[in-house]
Amino acid sequence: MEIVNTLGRTRAPLVPLVEGEIGIYVCGPTVQANPHVGHGRSAVAFDVIRRYLVYRGFNVTYVRNITDIDDKIIAAASEQGLTIDTVAERAAERFEVTQDALGVLRPDVEPKATDHIGEIVEMISDLIGKDHAYEASGDVYFSVRSFPSYAKLSNRNIDEMLSGARIATGDIKRDPLDFALWKGAKPGEPAWPSPWGEGRPGWHIECSAMARKYLGDTLDIHGGGSDLIFPHHENEIAQSEAVTGQAFARYWLHNGMVNLSGEKMSKSTGHFVDLVGLLSDNPPLAIRLFYLRAHYRSNVEFSADLIADSVTAFERLMAFRRRHEGLEDTAADPGVVDAFEAAMDDDFNTPVALGVLFDAVRDGNRVADEGGDAAALAAAVELIMGVLGLIPDADGLTDLATRIDELAVKLGLEPDGDAEATLLAVIERRTKARIERDWPTSDTIRDGLSEIGIVIEDGADGVAWHRK
Repeated sequence: MEIVNTLGRTRAPLVPLVEGEIGIYVCGPTVQANPHVGHGRSAVAFDVIRRYLVYRGFNVTYVRNITDIDDKIIAAASEQGLTIDTVAERAAERFEVTQDALGVLRPDVEPKATDHIGEIVEMISDLIGKDHAYEASGDVYFSVRSFPSYAKLSNRNIDEMLSGARIATGDIKRDPLDFALWKGAKPGEPAWPSPWGEGRPGWHIECSAMARKYLGDTLDIHGGGSDLIFPHHENEIAQSEAVTGQAFARYWLHNGMVNLSGEKMSKSTGHFVDLVGLLSDNPPLAIRLFYLRAHYRSNVEFSADLIADSVTAFERLMAFRRRHEGLEDTAADPGVVDAFEAAMDDDFNTPVALGVLFDAVRDGNRVADEGGDAAALAAAVELIMGVLGLIPDADGLTDLATRIDELAVKLGLEPDGDAEATLLAVIERRTKARIERDWPTSDTIRDGLSEIGIVIEDGADGVAWHRK
């Protein structure tokens, strides 16, 4: 298995620090608002990497943080007239809902910055003690020039970076390149005690402190979006290695951006597509498929046509699974499995892996049409879809519960509190309408279910339902 390491821009075999064990730290969300489509792309990219490493036999410890104190969260709370905790908690819940809908596995550890102030303060104190940081009027800054290999991840030239930098009037930093580790308290902002006075952590230090706590001084893999390479990940390297004297991460993996009209999506500029809305309007795993059709390191352009095409492709996969249901326990076709593994061993190349998957779907349907035995191909399709996270949950309705309840209320039904039970009540209401030859109501229910991604099929044995 070979992967492309952002550090050095090299392709190299994946060799973990401890044989058979891999620790992964991925930068998670700053929870100030709904996630956008770009956030979903990063989560899915590293979820697939994690799933494939587990499939290949590694014991993976997956850590993804939540930044729940930040200038953006404070600003959002002020604009909305809410507490900072309320804004962070609500946004974190919406992020979690989208991750569940996309089939993203929960992290083994999901630390919050505000729960790790002690570790953060300790790390800052160590940096000061080693002359890599300094206190200034209640703030603490990292001294960039004290770390000679600064910018080795982004390959930037410090002198060139300095040429456009200036220390503004009143700036207490010694050097314009220095960055904040601790910010002194301001009126109305949350603050915690520290040796330098009340304040809160800077953005970069939280990840270094939490990664070190849960994965040790050296990580196997550190991941995140390519927009984090500089300054966030560059600063993580500097402050972590300045404390430990060891390499912070053996491999750095970065996913590409999702662009809209040629520009990177960004909540700060308002140039984005809301992920919650997109998942409400489409089968969530079709959106996951959209992400996987591009290599994780590549940028991808968002468009309605590409989403529609992914929905169609996902429905093809679901139709194949329904046609060949019950054959999954057969031994998978070894040629298909080998081709899939070859693609994924090549820096997690999901576009090629999906090509293998859809070729197996085509061949399986052809063999079945000709009266042959497609069991081995069906098993291979099931295996690949499982590793890629494209198989719906057993009930698969958690992410649709709210919309199912809304449809039930429109029909004059009382939601049961259980998504599947409420869905069955809605379907029963349609059956009653059909018996009474109330075709408008029957069609309204069918169309309403279709809009939220549920297909119902009438058969001799009654009504069956499945997700698109």
